[in-house]
Amino acid sequence: NQMLTRRKLLMGAALAPAFSMIAKPVLSEITLGSARVTTLSDGNLTLPKSMFFDALPQDELAVVLQDFDLAGAQLMPECNLALYQDDAHKVLFDVGSGPDFMPDAGKLQASLDALGLSNADITHVVFTHCHPDHLWGLFDDFDEPMFSQATYMMGRVEWDYWWDPETVNTIDEGRTVFAVGAKRRLEALEDQITLFEDGAEILPGIAAFMTPGHTPGHMSFELRQGSQSAMILGDAIGNHHISFRKPSWFSPSDQDQERAVRSRQLLFDRLVNEQMQVVGFHLPNGGLGHAQKHQDGYKFVQA
Repeated sequence: NQMLTRRKLLMGAALAPAFSMIAKPVLSEITLGSARVTTLSDGNLTLPKSMFFDALPQDELAVVLQDFDLAGAQLMPECNLALYQDDAHKVLFDVGSGPDFMPDAGKLQASLDALGLSNADITHVVFTHCHPDHLWGLFDDFDEPMFSQATYMMGRVEWDYWWDPETVNTIDEGRTVFAVGAKRRLEALEDQITLFEDGAEILPGIAAFMTPGHTPGHMSFELRQGSQSAMILGDAIGNHHISFRKPSWFSPSDQDQERAVRSRQLLFDRLVNEQMQVVGFHLPNGGLGHAQKHQDGYKFVQA
């Protein structure tokens, strides 16, 4: 299986246009009782298809991909940040890429401005995991955390993994830059972070649901108001094509591919059986919708 390497990431970045405008910074919205979930654009990534598809069974892959418009040599997945708002809280899940990862990502500030929110309005920042497109937007232009008034929250397993000084030496060589970048940002949060365990209700109506594999401590989050519920997926279900149609196939973007498959399958069981809405970081058109059984896998149905 191909490994997600820094060289391939940088190649994708180099192929991306130097600038992009956000046509629709506030992407989509659902309500859960008296709360609402809005997805905000942080732009998109640009990655070579070969990184994801070359190691897969090509005959079966061709059948799966014929249902999707994926022309060209690149994938350009959206980066959809979730904002959960109730009467007392404005909770942002992840902080996007910032300016240092890819040219077409790092657009969160423009999206917040378009929504009429200041950074000081955000009461909590909750991290799914520590990959660059979820964490590297932490700093402002002065190398201070962007959301100075917020409480920052992360699962303890994820924090411990990236905080460990040995991680940079033991992680796959292609992910070394991820480890260095994560450690620098976690050091800035050391005195501001609140850590939690799997299953914890971290805020009223928000429960942590550990979905490891993509990273060792990756967290998804169940949002529930009465009988209505939604799942913040992070990257546990990373796209609307292969991850849905063939959840048992390995993805090179996952650090532990076998654990990631188990997490995906567990998530899909819950999403379908409980008819939960999904909020997907890299799912299309804002990332809101639900999962539906389809042949031997699933399909993503937009909200």
